Amino acid sequence: QPGGCSGFKYGLLIEDAAAEGDLVVDQGEYRVFVDPFSAQYISGVIIDYTTSMQGSGFTFKNPNATGGCGCGTSFSA
Repeated sequence: QPGGCSGFKYGLLIEDAAAEGDLVVDQGEYRVFVDPFSAQYISGVIIDYTTSMQGSGFTFKNPNATGGCGCGTSFSA
């Protein structure tokens, strides 16, 4: 979604069903819904859940990102 200091930021929501036009990625026990606008920027992204001394949460490794910010929450593409 647009936002963050580098132009785009990642956002996760829990949804019961896909919206019209969403890309649906089936991952066995769960499904990921991606809106058409975001799909072009996150193709090939790896989402992981990590725990460290700084805390725990989801991390994103995006091969399409051309830059990012120091806080790691936004990217440019």
